[in-house]
Amino acid sequence: MWRGMIVLAGLLGAAGAAQADSRLFCSADDAQARFTLESGFASDAGHRLNHFRGALIVKDPAQAAFAKRLFESHHLSNHWSRDGELLLEVFDGGGDDTGGATLDLVVVAGKRGKPIANFSGTYSLTIEGGEKPYVAEGKVSCGTK
Repeated sequence: MWRGMIVLAGLLGAAGAAQADSRLFCSADDAQARFTLESGFASDAGHRLNHFRGALIVKDPAQAAFAKRLFESHHLSNHWSRDGELLLEVFDGGGDDTGGATLDLVVVAGKRGKPIANFSGTYSLTIEGGEKPYVAEGKVSCGTK
C-alpha cells in the first residue's frame, strides 16, 4: 500500500513539474528553406534544455547535400530562452554525405520583456565548405505549446 502511494506521489510530482516547463516551436517556409524546430526548457533556474528536435529542407538545388535534414538535441549548439526572448543555433557538422560542408541555422525571435504566446523573428542559414558558400535569411514564426 505504501509503495503504491509513494509511486503515485512521485508521478504526480513529475506531472506538476512537466506542466511548468515551457515548450517552444519555430517554423519558416519561404523561397530558400522550410523548417520546423521544437524545444523544451525547464522553468527552474538555469532553464536547462529538456529536448530539441527539428527538420529542415533547403530549397536551392545546388545545396543537395542539405536538401533534407533532421535535427536532435546534439545539433543545438547554442540556446537562450528568457522573458520573451528566444535564441537558437543549430549546427550540423555534416559528414560523409555532405562532402565536408557544414550547416549553421540561427533563429532570433521575440522581444525581451514582452513574453507572448505567438511571436516572430528572423533566421539566418549558412552552409560552408562546399563549392561556394550559401547564405539565406528570412522571417520565422514562433510560439509556445
